[in-house]
Amino acid sequence: MDVIKSDIKDRKDVHKLVSTFYAKIRKDDFLGPFFEPIITDWPEHIDRLTSFWESSLFLKTKYYGNPLETHIKVDEENNNMISEKHFGAWLNFWLQTVDELFEGDIANNAKQRARKMGTFLYLNIFQARQNKQ
Repeated sequence: MDVIKSDIKDRKDVHKLVSTFYAKIRKDDFLGPFFEPIITDWPEHIDRLTSFWESSLFLKTKYYGNPLETHIKVDEENNNMISEKHFGAWLNFWLQTVDELFEGDIANNAKQRARKMGTFLYLNIFQARQNKQ
């Protein structure tokens, strides 16, 4: 029997999505090593990213932070080892998690925004590397 899924409706749903997603990332041998040594307060990190995604999806919560600056720093701390394969794996986990938990217009928007964000971050990380040479 198919489970009927609802769309992402509120912060509680966004938190469920972000928490489930990062539980997978943390266990992953390919992506986990980029997150585990850097993030020391996972509940705070999940809350911050819940605010980011809530702001992105519903345009009502203010998010204060600079994701690009943070990702460039993580890349530098990992000897510029973040590749398009890492962003592809990240995106696959995100899409899989959205599809597991939700369906609807906002869920589809969450997937589309993640695609755009991954491309934006990777291209700008690559550009930051070029600027340092």
